[in-house]
Amino acid sequence: MENTLLNVENINVYYGAIHAIKDVSFHVNQGEIVTLIGANGAGKTTTLQTVSGLLRSKTGRITFEGKEIQHISPDKLVSHGLAQVPEGRRIFLQMSVEENLEMGAYTQPPAGIPKDLEMVFDLFPRLKERRRQIAGTLSGGEQQMLAMGRALMSHPKLLMLDEPSMGLAPILVEQIFEIIQDLNRKGSTILLVEQNAQMALSVAHRGYVLETGNVVTTGTGEELIRSPEIKRAYLGG
Repeated sequence: MENTLLNVENINVYYGAIHAIKDVSFHVNQGEIVTLIGANGAGKTTTLQTVSGLLRSKTGRITFEGKEIQHISPDKLVSHGLAQVPEGRRIFLQMSVEENLEMGAYTQPPAGIPKDLEMVFDLFPRLKERRRQIAGTLSGGEQQMLAMGRALMSHPKLLMLDEPSMGLAPILVEQIFEIIQDLNRKGSTILLVEQNAQMALSVAHRGYVLETGNVVTTGTGEELIRSPEIKRAYLGG
């Protein structure tokens, strides 16, 4: 896992006069699951949106496969191999499951889309059962699966997940995290933003803890789960 895929160096992001992200640095190696954890308002989603080009940093560098990407537009970043599953899923509610998935493949050659659909349906059998169903009628867990499947249709080199457990029942949270681990075992590199620190650290190779826009602690998932400070602050220990 020594090959660095994503490297973020000293980014600073502002919302007007509010300094939301303060000199944040982290990296993701090829084949890893790396998680950013922290309380609401810690800066996790802002960090992810800066990586994906939705927000701009005043300083620093963001490199992907060794190339600077901080000035590339979000739609172009998909072609470079980054795909984000946004907080709240943001699927196309009036379109069918299959149409949503096809939208995720807009950077891919049309001839490969049927094969990619079958890949997603193998991973998420529930979506295959509902391929003609209008996406807005799916359950929350099914919508999360659809949002992940849509991102996978772009063949991402880095899959970025923003709060995949939000609003889901515990049994569905476990299912989503099993799928995340399965994707990683099959070769996907994943950057995971998650408020459920216990679940995130249990699957992550490494983690970064954000507080009020700063990285305050980093370590392996196992190290952070065992840390008394992390237990008290985020794991209810």
